[in-house]
Amino acid sequence: MMKKKIISASKASLVLLLCQMVSALDVPLDSKLLEELSQPPTITQQSPKDYIVDPRENIVIQCEAKGKPPPSFSWTRNGTHFDIDKDAQVTMKPNSGTLVINIMNGGKAEAYEGVYQCTARNERGAAISNNIVIRPSRSPLWTKEKLEPNQVREGDSLVLHCRPPVGLPPPIIFWMDNAFQRLPQSERVSQGLNGDLYFSNVQPEDTREDYICYARFNHTQTIQQKQPISVKVFSMDSLNDTIAANLSDTDIYGAKPVTERQPVLLTPTGSTSTKVELRGNVLLLECIAAGLPTPVIRWIKEGGELPANRTFFENFKKTLKIVDVSEADSGNYKCIARNTLGSAHHVISVTVKAAPYWITAPRNLVLSPGEDGTLICRANGNPKPDISWLANGVPIAIAPEDPSRKVDGDTIIFSQVQERSSAVYQCNASNEYGYLLANAFVNVLAEPPRILTAANKLYQVIADSPALLDCAYFGSPKPEIEWFKGVKGSILRGNEYIFHDNGTLEIPVAQKDGSGTYTCVARNELGKIQNEVQLEVKDPTMIIKQPEYKVIQRYGQVSFECIIKHDSTLLPTVIWLKDNGELPDDERFLVGKDNLTIMNVTDKDDGTYTCIVNTTLDSVSASAVLTVVAAPPTPAIIYARPNPPFDLELTGQLERSVELSWVPGDENNSPITNFVIEYEDGLHEPGVWHHQTEVPGTQTTVQLKLSPYVNYSFRVIAVNEIGRSQPSEPSEQYLTKSANPDENPSNVQGIGSEPDNLVITWESLTGFQSNGPGLQYKVSWRQKDVDDEWTSVIVANVSKYIVSGTPTFVPYEIKVQALNDLGYAPEPAEVIGHSGEDLPMVAPGNVQVHVINSTLAKVHWDTVPLKTVRGHLQGYKVYYWKVQSLSRRSRRHVEKKILTFRGNKTFGMLPGLEPYSSYKLNVRVVNGKGEGPASPDKVFKTPEGVPSSPSFLKITNPTLDSLTLEWGSPTHPNGVLTSYILKFQPINNTHELGPLVEIRIPANESSLILKNLNYSTRYKFYFNAQTSVGSGSQITEEAVTIMDEGYSEILFATSPVMHTVRPTFYKVQPLYPRIRNVTTAAAETYANISWEYEGPDHVNFYIEYGVAGSKEDWKKEIVNGSRSFFVLKGLTPGTAYKVRVGAEGLSGFRSSEDVFETGPAMASRQVDIATQGWFIGLMCAVALLILILLIVCFIRRNKGGKYPVKEKEDAHADPEIQPMKEDDGTFGEYSDAEDHKPLKKGSRTPSDRTVKKEDSDDSLVDYGEGVNGQFNEDGSFIGQYSGKKEKEPAEGNESSEAPSPVNAMNSFV
Repeated sequence: MMKKKIISASKASLVLLLCQMVSALDVPLDSKLLEELSQPPTITQQSPKDYIVDPRENIVIQCEAKGKPPPSFSWTRNGTHFDIDKDAQVTMKPNSGTLVINIMNGGKAEAYEGVYQCTARNERGAAISNNIVIRPSRSPLWTKEKLEPNQVREGDSLVLHCRPPVGLPPPIIFWMDNAFQRLPQSERVSQGLNGDLYFSNVQPEDTREDYICYARFNHTQTIQQKQPISVKVFSMDSLNDTIAANLSDTDIYGAKPVTERQPVLLTPTGSTSTKVELRGNVLLLECIAAGLPTPVIRWIKEGGELPANRTFFENFKKTLKIVDVSEADSGNYKCIARNTLGSAHHVISVTVKAAPYWITAPRNLVLSPGEDGTLICRANGNPKPDISWLANGVPIAIAPEDPSRKVDGDTIIFSQVQERSSAVYQCNASNEYGYLLANAFVNVLAEPPRILTAANKLYQVIADSPALLDCAYFGSPKPEIEWFKGVKGSILRGNEYIFHDNGTLEIPVAQKDGSGTYTCVARNELGKIQNEVQLEVKDPTMIIKQPEYKVIQRYGQVSFECIIKHDSTLLPTVIWLKDNGELPDDERFLVGKDNLTIMNVTDKDDGTYTCIVNTTLDSVSASAVLTVVAAPPTPAIIYARPNPPFDLELTGQLERSVELSWVPGDENNSPITNFVIEYEDGLHEPGVWHHQTEVPGTQTTVQLKLSPYVNYSFRVIAVNEIGRSQPSEPSEQYLTKSANPDENPSNVQGIGSEPDNLVITWESLTGFQSNGPGLQYKVSWRQKDVDDEWTSVIVANVSKYIVSGTPTFVPYEIKVQALNDLGYAPEPAEVIGHSGEDLPMVAPGNVQVHVINSTLAKVHWDTVPLKTVRGHLQGYKVYYWKVQSLSRRSRRHVEKKILTFRGNKTFGMLPGLEPYSSYKLNVRVVNGKGEGPASPDKVFKTPEGVPSSPSFLKITNPTLDSLTLEWGSPTHPNGVLTSYILKFQPINNTHELGPLVEIRIPANESSLILKNLNYSTRYKFYFNAQTSVGSGSQITEEAVTIMDEGYSEILFATSPVMHTVRPTFYKVQPLYPRIRNVTTAAAETYANISWEYEGPDHVNFYIEYGVAGSKEDWKKEIVNGSRSFFVLKGLTPGTAYKVRVGAEGLSGFRSSEDVFETGPAMASRQVDIATQGWFIGLMCAVALLILILLIVCFIRRNKGGKYPVKEKEDAHADPEIQPMKEDDGTFGEYSDAEDHKPLKKGSRTPSDRTVKKEDSDDSLVDYGEGVNGQFNEDGSFIGQYSGKKEKEPAEGNESSEAPSPVNAMNSFV
């Protein structure tokens, strides 16, 4: 079947008409041929259907058509013949159907309004144009009207109506003022689609007298103006003033202020409306609302989304615009106007209709006599359009009959056409919204073959590239094309050639031996013709010595080489470029035959230089970089990988060998040690390189062994101690001759996939191993041990063959032999395979179960006959499952377990059974297909076993002499429980165990109260369950018979005063040694740690501590002797620490962690300082200083001067009388400005008259004397600091409290 083609109309009108067809014929683009072929007329150009003309200019109605012979033209006007010869104002252009109506010389356009249609006709048919409706444009003036001024209150809405005159086409509306400036528009003021100007609310600035509506008629380039409209806006203030001026003082007057209003729609009105739009048009929906504040418009589509990429919002979102609408856009669109007071909405129901549009337009048909064809005309629309056919412009119902034509709705079917069947058919699709009209001709041609390609045309190609030999042809019926090599050669066939539908012969890989004459023959039933073309295959052009990277000193000389090798019949041209541009026009650049030399090099010469070699058939290039340096580089030997070899050449070509030679590249100061030769098979694996051989570095030729039917290319890689070079350029290709295969497929197997087949598989030979074209396989098989002949079949190049109808699982002898077009490979080896397996037929018999113990059983069975296995015996499967527990008599979900025993075994062990349970099992034989039938279920029971431990043991309600025990039955009783065994014994303070007491408890009990126990004693309990087999595992617990004080872990947060907190808890004495009651007493830089120990004597303790929350390792301190306290020193004030106590020699035995915090820096310890000698002395010194100061001040005042304490102390800095600075312990300064103020409790006022929040305000008065400080026997203090951690900062002179000695002391320290 020939491809259908469409040639663009831009090529030639005649080509368009002949080639846009649904046919078995293609018409080539050949001007001479086109001039000779007949064709019906086709309309190529016509005026639009709705043609609005300028009444001041001539009317030109276009109608152009092509055909062979050239068509004649005629016109109808309003359905009747239009005789242009009778109207002097109407002329038709020569060789055309275009009408020119002369209006500029006295004609009136209105007289030529109407519907026009053009007909183009020749001897093969008639084509018609669309109905062209001619209407002159109109731009009428505005009707005169009296416009009253618009007076409106501020905040109200307003609509200024435009009402333009009706024109053709409709005018474009815009609003301007007297100065021809467009009126500004916004969300508040905007123009509607009908041209009216809408104000959502008016403002005083809207007052003006020149609102002017303009209508622009583009067709006639005229603008019409409406009379100006006046708008006056009354503001509330001016309105109130007017009312006040006209009323007396006693009248009630005053306009209401501007009130906000919720939105009301100005257009459209009502709550719903409808709109109809045509498919493909632009849908415009509008909503404009009044309101104050100005409403905002939002659009939604009910029940759907607005179409993406086709939706636009205009006029401040008051207009919704959807382009290219389709039927899917039908629906309800809601606009919502909203402001702060509320909202209003309107729903517009949109219906999208459609004028007719093409689904399949009819296409021209070019047929041969006796052929069949169809014209299809399919259109759609809403409503569905009606389809009607015309023949040569006449309704087909009244057109002359044609026996080869049959009309079937939207299709015309042609059968056995003849030349007289040629005609032009018109398809008309119409509905209430428009119509479509299409012309399509049927052209019946009978033409003998013609070859359009020039005779003896010469084609030249480069070797190893594709060659395309043209044979353009035409004929009707379509000719058959054949190609021959030489004038009398055989017809060309096979994978080496590609034959295109247009007659072109493609040789994918042209070889030099393919040069010569090729003959193209075209024939059909009307004749035969042939043409010869010439093919020349040339050697490729190569650069065998490429330019190399150069570093040259400034003002030196440099040369780049470019040595080429080319076909002797081609003339190469060499071009040099610098940085991909032309060489500089400078006499320093000298271009030789095979080099480029640059004299007197400068910095500007730095760059990339490219050598380009062009021939008429190919082009190659190579580049190198030139670097210009200021000074010569330091002489140094540079070692690098060698340059690739070049100039590869093949000689001595034989069927199984060839000699390869090459020229080594530069060694780069490291001798070449060897060469690696690789090959590419361009026929089977193009682009993949394989290792061929290696030769020493002193050798530049090698004899290579070759395989048949391989298109070889070779490349060489040089190797030195630095590494491998880049591969050389490939050698020329060498295609070896075909031969019989040397080997047969490997990994031959025969395995059935079904009971009645044998699947024979093998690993196919590669293309390299095929040794020739037409690789196939001879597959042979026969049943083993049966006197059968071999059955053979030859298959294509596949890797599997299925033999059907075989007996189930019988052995076969199999062999697979390779062959190609030249013959067979050597005789292959035989392998043994089997036909397909089927499921085993019988189940194992005599199944016996021997119960070994409560969790293990042994199962025996008899083997099945091998003939009934019907496959490879893989083993036996034992299915077993628990039916029920004999103790609980309760069934549960059956979970089958499977054990597989490989090989031909007759017994197996079943482990992991549950004691005292009922089980079932069966046995099945297994082969490669699956499992056979199951043996009858065998029932067996497991004996009782010992139970598991009780599920729990709880000891509750401890009293002075009793304990209550509660327990749960074993999860797995493994039999019938007979009793519980309770054993218990006391534990004394030295952790020694007392006498063991045993109690047997009935199996139906779940609790027990033990009485008459010892007071304040720890007991250890051992509890287990029993069956008739024995006792199960036991569960243990401990408890005491007293309730007393205990301990809990303490988190210490210390402050400068010590205290100890010891909460109560329920105490359980330990069974093993333990350290408890770890207590800390922290000061600023040290902490006293104490603890209690219970356990073996003569234990050495250690302390581990670190900063709380830190990831650092614990620090360790050893405690001398077996003391139960230790003082940690060198701690940081105000820091939280973690601490724990451990015992040496008891691995992992240590107390729980405790946390404490050191206190901030303190003036002194919490002691009764009033009784300390240093405190009494200090107080005396303070009293003495105060007395001296009072005497000095008294003397100074008596002298009439004022004694500045600050200056005096600056001059005589006595450290014993100055107050201390809080930060470094030095003395500060007094301020004489505060002498009259009392000291504030616990404060120190610095010289800047501010009190720092962090200054200590602690005093003995604050702490009081209620501290429960404790001391150990050695006098160490083990209490805790405590006290007020934060106090309100002192401000100014708020305090009126008189200073006390204690407060005064705190001020100094």
